Amino acid sequence: MVVHLGPLTRIRELDALRGFAVGGIMLVNTWQHTERKPPVPLDWTIEALFQSRFYPIFSMLFGISFLLFLRGHSRWTLLSRLVWLFLVGKLQHLFYAGEVLTDYAFYGALVLLPASFLPGALPVLLLGGVVTAWALLPAVGGGVLLIPGLFLLGMGLWRLRPGRTLLLPGFATAAVASALLSVAWVLTDEWTVYSLAALAGAAAYSLGLLLVLGPRLSAVLEPLGKMALTNYVSGTAVIVLAKPLLDADPTRWAVVALAAVTIAAQILFSRWWLGRYRYGPLEWVWRCLTLFRLMPNRLESACDQNRPLPDPGVS
Repeated sequence: MVVHLGPLTRIRELDALRGFAVGGIMLVNTWQHTERKPPVPLDWTIEALFQSRFYPIFSMLFGISFLLFLRGHSRWTLLSRLVWLFLVGKLQHLFYAGEVLTDYAFYGALVLLPASFLPGALPVLLLGGVVTAWALLPAVGGGVLLIPGLFLLGMGLWRLRPGRTLLLPGFATAAVASALLSVAWVLTDEWTVYSLAALAGAAAYSLGLLLVLGPRLSAVLEPLGKMALTNYVSGTAVIVLAKPLLDADPTRWAVVALAAVTIAAQILFSRWWLGRYRYGPLEWVWRCLTLFRLMPNRLESACDQNRPLPDPGVS
């Protein structure tokens, strides 16, 4: 998932991946919070191809971002960052019960802070694999319990930094595994099989995107990813406001339309905003609260848009 390139290119690819995940999460969240009775073919398509495929990407990127932030800040500052994220999640919970920011903050403090003391990549990857396998046990039930393992896998992969030559074979393996596991899920209707198919699908989507990512596609996805917190929270607000209209559409195509329009608007707004400011609105507030000081945000000149930040690529 992580490409062995120079620092600037590597960070931009992570921003694009994050933007891709935010867009996919918008589609899935819209569908999840819509009345789905009676079921229609579109429901099966979203469940088979998109459901549970994007939050693993976002979770692994969160583990990577943890290390990126740690390059220039102390662990106490990281803990402050997670505490404020938890409080933002609590505020979001007032209007959107399905928020995951509180889970991200809690598991970030629970597993990422201690894991940051582990040396090298292999111990972190091994621990991430064990925690993920434990969460996949039928008796455990997965769900948000998959998050800590995925955090650790992202952290471990960033430390390992596999080369670009592994992208194509990795994509092919993940795509085949996802297809076979999806067929097995249809035949068995087993939750664990579905979860494995979803994780393999997330890997295939990530590696496939990195394979085809060029300047034009990256220019579309990067702004969305740089303002991931703003776009995630604003997207959930759109879902809540539009729910009566979504429930009134028995075909479920309103889900696709709303997600597409929202993502397009967020891309345009993110590009406009980042042409004038260093950080997105909620990202800036989060940073100021974390560091307990007012951070400069407005760009002074066009050259500032390409100037590296102290911790680039971190939402």
